[in-house]
Amino acid sequence: MRIIICDDDIEFTQELKKILVSFFQKNSLKLPEISIYNNGQDLLNDTGDKDIVFLDIEMPGMNGIYIGNELKQKNKNTIIFVVTSYSQYLDEAMRFHVFRYLSKPLDKQRIFRNLQDAIALYNTSITKVSIETKDGMFIVLSTDIFFIEAHNHKTIVYTSEGDYPSVHNINYWMNELHMPCFFQSHRSFIVNLDHVSSFDRSLIYLCNNQYRAYLTRRKYTQFKDAFLLYLESRR
Repeated sequence: MRIIICDDDIEFTQELKKILVSFFQKNSLKLPEISIYNNGQDLLNDTGDKDIVFLDIEMPGMNGIYIGNELKQKNKNTIIFVVTSYSQYLDEAMRFHVFRYLSKPLDKQRIFRNLQDAIALYNTSITKVSIETKDGMFIVLSTDIFFIEAHNHKTIVYTSEGDYPSVHNINYWMNELHMPCFFQSHRSFIVNLDHVSSFDRSLIYLCNNQYRAYLTRRKYTQFKDAFLLYLESRR
């Protein structure tokens, strides 16, 4: 894991770095690399991983809105915290799917809570899943799985890389995919909440309505609650 702090206030960057270090020490976690930049251009020139980014909005030259958009275009899984005193930029920041919006001055406990959520999301994004088929073994990221369908004695894993006929049944996959983003909506379907576009009492639409999955009526409330809770955890 690599964490980036980008802010033109040097004193602020050192304060935030101390808070981040104390979080990892307190939780007995391996301390990740923490890099600091004081302008957006240097950050964009960085060719290394950018897993979690704490980004100021008001900086000389490129502002944080532009930088955030650029980072997301390069890697949609980059987790971005916007840290600023200027609340008027909130709407613009949300357009590039900022993970959380943190206001200055810093609240240590709030940063701790939000960083814990960010690390959980990061761990999910790097989790790899092996899909065994009759033709061999294929490895995909769990986040790239759209849904799984059991139909006519076959179990198909639909992913961004393609569709894979698994040698394992739906029950195997329910046990394998224990991350909070997966939900068994029907005896024949497991869906990834991250790819849900909309739903009603009988159907779930995924990937901008490209796919449909069945939703058992008695599971509607449970699914709705799980979906809303998942969305809240991503905010």
